[in-house]
Amino acid sequence: MPFVADSARSTALRVLVYSNDADTRTQVILALGKHPHPELAELDFLEVATAPVVIEQMDAGGIDLAILDGESAPAGGLGIAKQLKDEIADCPPVLVLTGRPDDAWLAKWSRAEASVAHPIDPIRLTEAVVGLLRDRSAA
Repeated sequence: MPFVADSARSTALRVLVYSNDADTRTQVILALGKHPHPELAELDFLEVATAPVVIEQMDAGGIDLAILDGESAPAGGLGIAKQLKDEIADCPPVLVLTGRPDDAWLAKWSRAEASVAHPIDPIRLTEAVVGLLRDRSAA
């Protein structure tokens, strides 16, 4: 069954992008663009550079997807993902950016629903994001 965006939803899908590296945040946003799939609502990106702000924003709600950089310092996205999944009821889906493909097991440990390895591949990232947003909308 094809995914159809909720026509009653007039707002964009909110995507939190966390990395202490502004270039990584920019790469993610440019890779996805505002309209990664014709049946998805427009994406609205919230760039975050520190772990406390990630927690604050996720606690506040209104985020449809979180993309967390596992290579961020001092707080990596894998640990933050685990914390979010442990502490937030009905936590939105989380995608982590891992240092290498072999680190996918760490993403599973963190309870992230998906992972994409650095360097960021726009096609893989877009496929993962579209899949997560479809799954969330279908639930």
